[in-house]
Amino acid sequence: MRLFISSDMEGTCGITHWDETDYDKGGRWYDYFRGQMTREVAAACAGATEGGAGNILVKDAHDSARNIIPTELPSGVQLGREWSGGLYSMVDGLQEGFDALAFTGYHSPAYANGNPLAHTMNTTIDEITINGVRASEFLIFSYAAGSLGVPVIFLSGDAALCEFACGFIPGIMTVATNKGFGAAVVSIHPNDATAYIKEKMCSAVKKFINDGMKTCAVPMPNSFDVRVRYSTHQKAFRNSLYPAARAIDEKTVGFSTTDYREVLRFFKFVL
Repeated sequence: MRLFISSDMEGTCGITHWDETDYDKGGRWYDYFRGQMTREVAAACAGATEGGAGNILVKDAHDSARNIIPTELPSGVQLGREWSGGLYSMVDGLQEGFDALAFTGYHSPAYANGNPLAHTMNTTIDEITINGVRASEFLIFSYAAGSLGVPVIFLSGDAALCEFACGFIPGIMTVATNKGFGAAVVSIHPNDATAYIKEKMCSAVKKFINDGMKTCAVPMPNSFDVRVRYSTHQKAFRNSLYPAARAIDEKTVGFSTTDYREVLRFFKFVL
């Protein structure tokens, strides 16, 4: 079994402020949360290996994509760092034929109250919707997996996103590390987070190997109507010039297609 793990940071256990996510912002807590992000990924890898995964590729998918500490991952795990510039972005490399996808450290979408750091792709975006559903990075890249026929078997992150994921993909296994409200979070103990992640990932992989986890197939629509609302009208005006895009209002641009790769291409140039 070949497993792809995409790892973000804003859903890491305990994280609550932007300066904890970025070395360049001088956050004194960045090193700690970089370490916790790494420990959660390492736990996911250990659980997957215990469950029977024989080939694991981790994509560092947060900010610089240079956060995970490589030596703290289990031997044999491959790590993708930095951004290639390709369409698949936070799951770059998945197109190479993996059997299943898992997410760690993911977070609620822009305009949501489930995480004080809620956003979608970047902080200049007020909201993205796909077919009327508010889109998180989890949703965007689950659809990317679905377009390739790859099931999504695991998610860790904030409680609100985990609740959404369970409604979207009935068979997915989740670990809620934080519960956000306003500018604050209540988190489980970081050691409990890594223990639960290892346990649930192991179970997810075993279930996949035993029955293919048909309940983890991503439900793919026949067509996609995407709307991006920007924080400024200037961005909307410029990005409405993307081929086949349309201005919805002063701050919102729309795009429709039946090919999800074209959605990813649209995002590549307008986000």
